[in-house]
Amino acid sequence: MGATDTRDGDDLKRRACAIIDDNAQTLVAVSHAIHARPELNYEEHFAHDLLTRSLADGNVEVERGAYGLETAFAARAGTQGANVAVLLEYDALPGIGHACGHNIIAASGLGAALALAPLAHHAGARLTVLGTPAEEGGGGKIEMARAGAFAGLDAAMMIHPADADLARMNAIAIQQLIARYVGQAAHAAVSPHLGRNALDAAVLGYMNVAALRQHIRPTERVHGVFTKGGDKANIVPHEAETSWYVRSDTIDTLQPLKARVAACLHSSATATGCEVDLQWKPNPYADIVDNMALLEAYAANSTSVGRPLDAHATTGLGGGSTDMGNVSYLVPSIHPMIRVAPQGVSLHSPEFAHHTASAVADRAVIDGAKIMAMTVIDMWLDASLRAAVKRQFGDGHVPDGVL
Repeated sequence: MGATDTRDGDDLKRRACAIIDDNAQTLVAVSHAIHARPELNYEEHFAHDLLTRSLADGNVEVERGAYGLETAFAARAGTQGANVAVLLEYDALPGIGHACGHNIIAASGLGAALALAPLAHHAGARLTVLGTPAEEGGGGKIEMARAGAFAGLDAAMMIHPADADLARMNAIAIQQLIARYVGQAAHAAVSPHLGRNALDAAVLGYMNVAALRQHIRPTERVHGVFTKGGDKANIVPHEAETSWYVRSDTIDTLQPLKARVAACLHSSATATGCEVDLQWKPNPYADIVDNMALLEAYAANSTSVGRPLDAHATTGLGGGSTDMGNVSYLVPSIHPMIRVAPQGVSLHSPEFAHHTASAVADRAVIDGAKIMAMTVIDMWLDASLRAAVKRQFGDGHVPDGVL
């Protein structure tokens, strides 16, 4: 399913791209401002205020603090017809700032919004713009989904920076786990027989999981760190704690992997005479289910701005995780990647953070805004595309764990 080929659609695309070009300086300034002020999960007050002010300055009606979250927002245009959402992210990582490039996601989404809002009425369609906080582990989109943010949408999209232009991200399911071990303190030299070593329990649990990792799917990942290991060497540690990320191909296959990890940690507590409390963090992230019809339209528009894409190409085994995966189970969605750094530069690295405020990243802001805007216009005007998107989405079954 290709891009809209009607003269009206071509005209709307030209107008949208012209608006983005007119706002290019503002969009780049927004990207750099957010990059310079990194904010963590649910603390994105500067970015929230800057983005909502920019939308209001562009005559886009915006709701601040939307869906019960202080740093979420929603903006809308149009009153009838197909309703397509553009999503913005703007949180950062501890220590390394915008090493995932959410400043680019925010600025490109803003550009698409400013271009599409004045065209929605002419197209007889609707635009929804959602500012989604706390993607880096807080699950902002999931919280917003529970409050109804994605109800009534025909499609949703966003772009994410990377070291290459990619149609698809290998986003797999994840849930975080905190394991807290409790033993018995004692003098490590005088009376160690009276102690129960919680650190030993945690170490054995780590070793159990290390052995497990040889026998899981190549696409699955389990990684952990020690966050507490005792207070002093001559005291048998009575408390220890580890933090884990458990990832699997899909939200469904995540469940049995979680059970296997839990067995590893429980058995280590039993072996050492300790107790363990496993606390699975709320808001597990689901895998992304790309809507291929929508992605093919995006790929055609990406090619038209000089970024050729193969809609069916994937990036290999493994992958990161995002709460956009949960959205993709609720509404037809895409999450393509746009190049901002040289090939091989890893996301979540200081080097990548440097590149997310570069001239190449600035170009990605403008190109990304244009590609999304043109793809939204395709959805607005092409009934056959909408039908294909809906057909590929299926019956909208939501597996356990998505919400």
